[in-house]
Amino acid sequence: MANEFPTTVDAAVRLLLSMVEESEQAKIAAMDSEDIYTLHFGLGVWIRNHMGFYAGNDQLLKATGKTEPDDASMVIMRAFRDRLRADQPKIH
Repeated sequence: MANEFPTTVDAAVRLLLSMVEESEQAKIAAMDSEDIYTLHFGLGVWIRNHMGFYAGNDQLLKATGKTEPDDASMVIMRAFRDRLRADQPKIH
């Protein structure tokens, strides 16, 4: 079963990009880094429950550099936010 889950932070971010609605992506992209914690009980719970942290997905846990699912989901949410910001058009 663990093979169905993303095993890298990049793969987890790509999954979120395909699943999170654009309106929510815009809200997350606009967040300050310190405010990502506000997603802990929403998106963070979804990540912890559906990316296999409680089903043996040790590869993803290790890829985050954390030992606890709560901390690992924060790494993924920050990477998601950073990716969303990187994908925004740059105005020079």
